[in-house]
Amino acid sequence: MQDILTRLATLRRPNVLITAARIGADHYRRDRHLRRFFGLARLPRSGEALQQLMEIEAQHNDNRRADDAAYAVTAHVEVMIAILGEARLLALSRQPGADAGRAEA
Repeated sequence: MQDILTRLATLRRPNVLITAARIGADHYRRDRHLRRFFGLARLPRSGEALQQLMEIEAQHNDNRRADDAAYAVTAHVEVMIAILGEARLLALSRQPGADAGRAEA
């Protein structure tokens, strides 16, 4: 199985979607953003959250590609913001000397 960050690096989406998500990711706050998707008192660790977010995003992307009337670009961007935010936290936690508690990987 591919590493989650490798899977993310190979993800191909429209430029406008990625650009919007990158802008939003600069303001990513894990406690606030992840609760929208998981609604849990205790949030999952970054790796687990990232996997679940990628599954949610895949469904959004399938809806987008199928021109599904229920597709909402704003919801898709919100998921992509969370994915980019969690990926940043996970990557930081994997750096030598990183504080493991900071990214909750």
